[in-house]
Amino acid sequence: MRRFADLDEFAAARGEHLGYSPWREVTQRRVDTFADATDDHQWIHVDPERAAAGPFGGTIAHGYLTLSLVSAFMPEIFHIDGLTMGVNVGLNRVRFPSPVRTGARVRGGAELLDLKNSPAGKLSTVRVTVEVEGERRPACVADTLSLYVA
Repeated sequence: MRRFADLDEFAAARGEHLGYSPWREVTQRRVDTFADATDDHQWIHVDPERAAAGPFGGTIAHGYLTLSLVSAFMPEIFHIDGLTMGVNVGLNRVRFPSPVRTGARVRGGAELLDLKNSPAGKLSTVRVTVEVEGERRPACVADTLSLYVA
């Protein structure tokens, strides 16, 4: 994990790759739990028998499940000391270039695109790329917006 002493030091990393989270497995149980939480029970996610004959040879994670892991990856990748609060304020752009097959391992990599002043603190734009172990294309690329208050 990369540590920054304060927001000024974080700002100096603009344009840099900040590092990677640890790998984590996307299990069928996690996919099923996400399906229950979102009421999205499409067979490609929750029916391993039917999905085995489908286009991916098995079940795949929901795109929004993959995206939701970004909030877990970011604090594993970097930490800014001295903050009183960090708030997720949205996304500028999200793409899902390839699926995450159930049982695959994924990790996030982060790049600081921008950090600018806002009335409430500093607004960051961090691009998080979710990689799938052994795959050439990423599963998700998301430009996240976070408000940091010192």
